[in-house]
Amino acid sequence: MIYIVPKPTDTPDDNSTGTVMRELERADARYGVLDLGDVNPLDSGLENELIWVCGIRQDGHQFETLNVLSLNNRVINTPASIVACASKVMTTALLLENNVRTPDTAYTQSERQAREFLLRHKKIVYKPLYGYDGNGIRLVTEPGELGPGPWYLQEYVKNDRDFRVFVLGGEAVGAIARISDTLTHNIHQGGIGMPVAIDEEMRAVAEAAAAAIGTDYCGVDLLLDREGYTVLEVNGTPNWHCMAAPIPNLLARYLIEREREMRA
Repeated sequence: MIYIVPKPTDTPDDNSTGTVMRELERADARYGVLDLGDVNPLDSGLENELIWVCGIRQDGHQFETLNVLSLNNRVINTPASIVACASKVMTTALLLENNVRTPDTAYTQSERQAREFLLRHKKIVYKPLYGYDGNGIRLVTEPGELGPGPWYLQEYVKNDRDFRVFVLGGEAVGAIARISDTLTHNIHQGGIGMPVAIDEEMRAVAEAAAAAIGTDYCGVDLLLDREGYTVLEVNGTPNWHCMAAPIPNLLARYLIEREREMRA
């Protein structure tokens, strides 16, 4: 049995969880929906099961419930990797620790350090530490635009697009370019996505980023600068809008294979 935690942002017109469920049904795989809000993890009755987390709410209860369930079950993605992806500063730290290129970044409570970072780069990007879908991201060019701290700040890399690479089981399996004339290129912010081929550098950087975070699968967001690809973010509960690759089918197959390995 594969237990599924549905993505809370799913809608009838944009149902990531449902697309994978349909592929599981086509493969005659047994699955059930797991409502984390209705689970006492200390007495769940779940042991040696596979739990797929398509998405969770950013609240302490869901994180703690998954953490406890992961003691005796195989959780995809692991709670640790979901938490790491949810925190931009932890993602950056893991990328740096594993020598994966990422824009120059500062995380500080010190207004002096934030001002010095701005002075060094002239243009910087402020991002909410736990933001998603491009919400709250803004360009900063003057100290008065910093707002209240603490600040997660990145150097501004001039661009008109970014790239989302879907990595599954350590392998880059699909990619899109997201194009817009605004600061963020997220589909939810009006970006236009189109499938692109995965070149060798894109593959190497995206797969290294996924390995650094320790995910079963993820969406790696890249920018292309004068030195090559650099990693903006790693999403541990990614969407796969506009991908030409059959991501729901690939994900379903991956879950089935992991569940079979557990039973072997």
